[in-house]
Amino acid sequence: MWIERRLNVYSAVFALLTITLLFSCSRPAAPVKQEINPPYNRLLFAGDVMFSREVRRDLLASHDPAMPFRKIAPILRAADISFINLETPFSDQGPYYEHGLIFHAAPQFIAGLELAHVALASTANNHARDCGPHGVMFTVNWLRAHGIQPVGSSESAEQTHKGVVLVRKGIRFGFLGYTYDQSNGNWRDVDDRIALTDEAAMRRDVQALRKGCDVVIVSMHNGIEYMPRPNAKQISFAHAAINAGATLVVGHHPHVTEPTECYRGGEIFYSLGNFVFDQYQRVETQHGEMAEVSFLGTRIFGTKILPVRITPSGPELEANATGADARHQTGEEFLRPSGGGLDTATVLRGFPKDEPPAREKPRISRIAR
Repeated sequence: MWIERRLNVYSAVFALLTITLLFSCSRPAAPVKQEINPPYNRLLFAGDVMFSREVRRDLLASHDPAMPFRKIAPILRAADISFINLETPFSDQGPYYEHGLIFHAAPQFIAGLELAHVALASTANNHARDCGPHGVMFTVNWLRAHGIQPVGSSESAEQTHKGVVLVRKGIRFGFLGYTYDQSNGNWRDVDDRIALTDEAAMRRDVQALRKGCDVVIVSMHNGIEYMPRPNAKQISFAHAAINAGATLVVGHHPHVTEPTECYRGGEIFYSLGNFVFDQYQRVETQHGEMAEVSFLGTRIFGTKILPVRITPSGPELEANATGADARHQTGEEFLRPSGGGLDTATVLRGFPKDEPPAREKPRISRIAR
């Protein structure tokens, strides 16, 4: 009996030694790095803002330089970072045009951006040089003097391509801006202070910026005006930005909204449409979007679309607009022929740059003053 018991003890000891040996030969599992209580940041992006033509006339008539932002400012102020595309350069030198395609903003009209606590303004667009070389630098300095960071242009090409970093709750958000055109048909040379949509340069910029920040966001002024879907150049540039390491791409220029794409873990808003503008002759140009992107730590937690209606007294949330989840499509879907909407040839034949077709009647009534 005692022999049988001893054998059982030996067997148990052997089994225990075997298990110990197996575990000692196994590679220990790598610890999973997790953010403890990651901070929550809410970023808000809006489309094209212009302070010339009809907008200028309405501003002067109101005797309120912040008038276009009065209704929407509380929403923008609630964000940790708010962004717009500044389609009008500021300048302290006239003349200030109320007609045509040369946009020129009087310095006092920055009051609306201040009221809304706008943190960043894309200054890389086709109207960036409408006030000449002086206007390019005046706009950069004027924005900074009022606590707003310009993205896409600066005092030098080197500084422009370094981008801008804003820190919110310990998270470093890096921003870069690019435009397909900077001359608006008025200049034959290239001002290297304004970044163009060169994919190779953008990839280098994104990769360099990633070394000094946690999240990279790229602003893209690109596309065909009044087209409801992005073209191949928009898709290629946006995809290249995500592939290079950007988390988010925000587009503007078409003056109408375009769909959103989720690509390789990144978010692309191809066009947010108008925000402060005077294109009342088309239904599509009277409606824009704000894109709300929420971050938990360095990761996107959620995205929402806030539709806005463009009025002579400024943008306002659409009725019953509580924010819808971003609608996603793929690049391949964008390029498929659609059964309706506008084709490129129609757009280029029918609409002059930055102007809706004059033959169409306004779809909203003027607000009484």
